[in-house]
Amino acid sequence: MTTKGPLKGRAARLGRLMPSGPSTAARTPFVLLVVVLLGGGLITLLLLNSALNQGSFKLRDLKNRTTELTDEEQALQRDVDDRSAPDALERRARELGMVPGGSPAFLDPDGTVRGEPSKAPAPKPTPTATVTPPAATPPIAPQGAMNAPAGTASPSPQSTSVTTPVTTPVTTPARTTPPAPTNSGR
Repeated sequence: MTTKGPLKGRAARLGRLMPSGPSTAARTPFVLLVVVLLGGGLITLLLLNSALNQGSFKLRDLKNRTTELTDEEQALQRDVDDRSAPDALERRARELGMVPGGSPAFLDPDGTVRGEPSKAPAPKPTPTATVTPPAATPPIAPQGAMNAPAGTASPSPQSTSVTTPVTTPVTTPARTTPPAPTNSGR
C-alpha cells in the first residue's frame, strides 16, 4: 500500500476505526467457536443417522409382522370359505339334526298366500349310545381296619362292573305357525 499523505474527510474517519498495525485480537475464541460448531454439527449428524437406522429397523420389523398377519388372515379366510361351502353347511346341519325344508310359501303384499307350503320330513332318530364306565374298584381299608378272625384268610377285593346306558335325547324343532298378516292402516 502506498501512502500519498494524510487522509482527509471521510477516509480519515474510517482510518481511525481500523487498527494501523498488526492485528492484536486474540484468535483463540474464534478458533474455539469454529471447533465447537463443527463438533456440534458432527454429533448432530451422528444422532440423526442413528435415529434413521433405528427407524429403518422398526420399519423392517413392522413389515415382517404385517406379512405374518396377512398370511394368518388368508389362512383364516380359507377356513371360513371351506366352512361356508354348501356341502360343508349341509353336513354340519345334518350333524345338528336339521333336515331340508319343504316347499316354501310366500305372502304377497295384499296378504294372499302364493305357493303350497309343505312340512319338512322328520329327522331320523339317532341310535342310542351306551357308555360303559370304567370298573369301580372298592376302597382299600387301612391296616388295622380288617376285622377278620385270626386264622382266616383276608377277603379278596372284588371288582364289579356297572353298565349304565346313556341315551342322547333327540329333539325335534318345535313347529311354529307364522303370524297372521296385519294391516298397518295404509
